[in-house]
Amino acid sequence: MARKVKHKGRGGWLFLAIVLLAYGVTAVLNPDVTMQALEAFLHVFKQVVPALGLIFVLLYLADRLLTPTWITQHLGPTAGTRGWLAAVFGGVLSVGPVYVWYTLLRELQHKGMRRAFSAAFLYSRAIKLPLLPLMIHYFGLGYTVVLCFYLLVFSFITGMLVEKLLGQNY
Repeated sequence: MARKVKHKGRGGWLFLAIVLLAYGVTAVLNPDVTMQALEAFLHVFKQVVPALGLIFVLLYLADRLLTPTWITQHLGPTAGTRGWLAAVFGGVLSVGPVYVWYTLLRELQHKGMRRAFSAAFLYSRAIKLPLLPLMIHYFGLGYTVVLCFYLLVFSFITGMLVEKLLGQNY
């Protein structure tokens, strides 16, 4: 499957130049504010770097291990129940911020994964396994089981609706 080459403009570099210019002007006019902003940036940067590292590792592994043939066979148009189960339970088991998964899911779709599976994966992320004991404590076992059941069922329904509305191909 040939990839489309997108020609990118200079908007990103222009934005970076404007931000650096703004920091430079602020540093001259008010060095204290610049130091506070720099400290805040470094604090956020330290929190984001592990997530970015995870993104790059997952993308590398997906690119090396998940060939378009394998994805089409297991998560493509002919994938049946096993594809749905992989998408839904993969979403339940996924951890971390959701933006980490967007890039990986996009890559998998480019390699042949159905849109329905991406939607089901993202919807089923609402079930957080580490938080289930706390939910049971506050709301009770019956409520938690019913809610999780509905979340799983609606992840399938959401996937089917997305595919029906947007089509199968990426």
